Amino acid sequence: MSPEDYRLGTLERFVGHDFGVSDWVLIDQDRIERFAACTGDSQWIHVEAERARRESPFGGTIAHGNLIVSMLPRFAYDLGVVPRDAGIVINYGADRIRFTAPVRSGSRIRSRIVLLAAEARGEDRVLATARYTVEIEGADRPALVADILTLFAAR
Repeated sequence: MSPEDYRLGTLERFVGHDFGVSDWVLIDQDRIERFAACTGDSQWIHVEAERARRESPFGGTIAHGNLIVSMLPRFAYDLGVVPRDAGIVINYGADRIRFTAPVRSGSRIRSRIVLLAAEARGEDRVLATARYTVEIEGADRPALVADILTLFAAR
């Protein structure tokens, strides 16, 4: 199957397809602080660098888990998970999200995405489940493993 065959009507044939890995994305302190400002989650472990160096078991600040989750759509677009004929892409939820390692400020992350399921939901709509494994550059364990549901609908 070629990428040209990847459309709403053929999604079920791509179950098990590994879309590969995205480019690396830097998770620096500026991004962490902007996320904290947007969400109101200003817990010291994310935004107080000196205190985090002294008191945190991670030796410095770490990214919010939800910041890492918020990066998943970017990875999906980067890797071509969204079918070309999808006119709308709706976050439908998650079956499973596990935070398996902290993302320290200054780290780079990327994601591998595998399509786990595709279920027709009426005319020109498909509910897809994909596994995202977010890797941390140089780390043995991933930062996140999540099974994310997305509803794709035609234009």
